[in-house]
Amino acid sequence: MNQLNNGFTLFLSLLVEAIPFLLLGVLLSGVLLLFVDERQLIAAMPRNPFLGALFGGCGGFLFPVCECGNVPVARRLLIQGAPAPVAIGFLLAAPTINPVVIWATWVAFRDQPEIVLLRVVFSLGIATIIGWVFSAQVDIRPLLQKGVARSMPTTEGRGRDSRRQSSFSSSIDDTPTLLQSGSFLLGEPGAPIRLDTTVLQGNLAAATARKPLNDRLRLLLENTVQELRELGGILVLGSAIAATIQVAVPREVILNLGQSPITSILAMMLLASIVSICSTVDAFFALAFASTFTSGALLAFLVFGPMVDLKAIGLMMSVFRGRAIVYIFALAAQLVFLLTLFVNFYLS
Repeated sequence: MNQLNNGFTLFLSLLVEAIPFLLLGVLLSGVLLLFVDERQLIAAMPRNPFLGALFGGCGGFLFPVCECGNVPVARRLLIQGAPAPVAIGFLLAAPTINPVVIWATWVAFRDQPEIVLLRVVFSLGIATIIGWVFSAQVDIRPLLQKGVARSMPTTEGRGRDSRRQSSFSSSIDDTPTLLQSGSFLLGEPGAPIRLDTTVLQGNLAAATARKPLNDRLRLLLENTVQELRELGGILVLGSAIAATIQVAVPREVILNLGQSPITSILAMMLLASIVSICSTVDAFFALAFASTFTSGALLAFLVFGPMVDLKAIGLMMSVFRGRAIVYIFALAAQLVFLLTLFVNFYLS
């Protein structure tokens, strides 16, 4: 019974902690949809894959969201036609590369400023590298959920690649509503409008700009409620799984591994993915281990956690297919381990 109570308490704490940031991300997603001319937004993004990933990674300064709110914004960027490196760079770096998290990390580790600096550098560098790697996939749609891929605008004038995209789009069948998050807007009360290629190419932001502000705010509210209802269900499931694992796996088992430069990193990466603490407060959690774990292990927790945690997997599955998530997580894990191992051996 005690384990059940502890699990339920953890579940509620994760949910209460994450929902405000999910709401912020959904609101930003709606603002991108209704108030930002996507043609101007996409035109301002670098075409170079590496610079695009770096640009996306720095996007957290413009859209300060955590690992719960970054998913709807990244999905909206993809739907609006942003290059995949930009969206993936934002997805991975935004939970850390934003003023709120940097300030919180500084408050927690003001006596170890190198932790603050390396957290920012490592997070941005890893996100940029992974986004750049994904640019090798010329057509990103096979790695996306069908509802998201179908909503992306068709790229014209790319010859064989364009025909491949058309062929892929035509092969997409109807998907459950759960995987269509962000793919429609309630244009009239109770009348959903699919944001398919035709609507997007018609520039929805420009079309709604001609409407009175009250109407646009109503559309924003209705779209926010719709996306929050869908992504909220996934967040509940992810939080339940994270809470269950925290109760089922004794934390002492993980902490006992932290006695060497290598196992301490692995233990803190595992701990970060299990406890699923929001990036705005994870620095204070990591501070509790500062006296017993190496600097590299603390950095592994602070860098890996915002990129990969259990409650965010469900949200990411509303955008990416399973194999894409495996690729992202595997690359992130390897890069975090190598960089923090270097810190343990050469900078500690």
